[in-house]
Amino acid sequence: MTKAVETLILGAGAAGMMCAAHAGADTLVIDHARAPGEKIRISGGGRCNFTNLHAGPENFLSQNPHFCKSALRRYTQWDFIDLIARHGIAWHEKTLGQLFCDDKATQIVAMLVDEMTRAGARLWLGTSLVDLSHDGTRFHATLDREGTRQSVSARNLVLATGGKSIPKMGATGLAYDIARQFGHALTETRPALVPLTFSDAPFAPLSGVALPARVGHDTTHFDEAVLFTHRGLSGPAILQVSSYWHEGEAITLDLDPTGALFDALRAQRQTQGRRNLTTELARHLPAKLVDHLTPLLGLSGNLADQSDARLGEIVSALRHWSLKPTGSEGYRTAEVTLGGVDTDELSSKTMMSNHLPGLYFIGEAVDVTGWLGGYNFQWAWSSGWAAGTAITQSRA
Repeated sequence: MTKAVETLILGAGAAGMMCAAHAGADTLVIDHARAPGEKIRISGGGRCNFTNLHAGPENFLSQNPHFCKSALRRYTQWDFIDLIARHGIAWHEKTLGQLFCDDKATQIVAMLVDEMTRAGARLWLGTSLVDLSHDGTRFHATLDREGTRQSVSARNLVLATGGKSIPKMGATGLAYDIARQFGHALTETRPALVPLTFSDAPFAPLSGVALPARVGHDTTHFDEAVLFTHRGLSGPAILQVSSYWHEGEAITLDLDPTGALFDALRAQRQTQGRRNLTTELARHLPAKLVDHLTPLLGLSGNLADQSDARLGEIVSALRHWSLKPTGSEGYRTAEVTLGGVDTDELSSKTMMSNHLPGLYFIGEAVDVTGWLGGYNFQWAWSSGWAAGTAITQSRA
């Protein structure tokens, strides 16, 4: 026997649950996981970096940078902050506009489940899609619900299954497969917000060393922490620039992002000139990093031995350290997937397919990828709201 619903949502993550909360009654959300919102639960060290005070179109990557504007403008970070306030969830700003729960990320999951329940949506966990078709009027899905086959038909189908990042949590390319099935094009997908690696592991001795830096790629740069690892480079600045980097390209590390090192070393030369150059340089950079750079930059002698020209050469090298990663840690550790369903075939207002009415794509599955720092959650809230609201309005 086939169960008929108005809307079937695949994926009980951030975007899917947000959509369900606004899509009206007779909505069914399914997910293969045993609990909803698993990525929400683990995000932000268990406190969920749920949005960013500065979220705007300029913080997102897409082949069509204008696509995200409508949803982000109509459902903003302030709207989501109002929502969590109504649920009594306390939060704080950590840095750079990043907002986190004071308590656990599971508060956000509980809030979304509550909002779904109030809207009349149902949630089936431990449920996987077996087969999907469209008869020209409705979608027909065969589901495996904890070992039992169930047929469901729906007027609307919402794809909120995310991208390929973190496969150990069950991430797959399902949304991309369904997009192709119904004639949608995809942009290139690749891991984003991901550590970068080097084939010869040059930084293994520095593993665990971190410092503030400016990391650049072409005309883009980020001022945040860099972390040296056994396999390469990580830390917020590296994760940010990884979304812009491609194999074979170089990145640049500026280890003096404030531009104060040259004057500081000149001043030290007046008072500590007899001290070793590397010793004095280690007052500004981690000692292990200075040791690593010593043979590369030919650091030797006392500080008093260094002319202004030589100090200028050293500082310039530290501010323009060009490195060419050989790869990344891949989807295994990537926080998001860059690329996805081509936005040229979607409505920026409703998130619905331009050539198959009732088919919607939201969240990470779409070719809209945010910076690190709560931006991708904001896209989930905004795109989920846009689709859910459009579905409700279509029923009026």
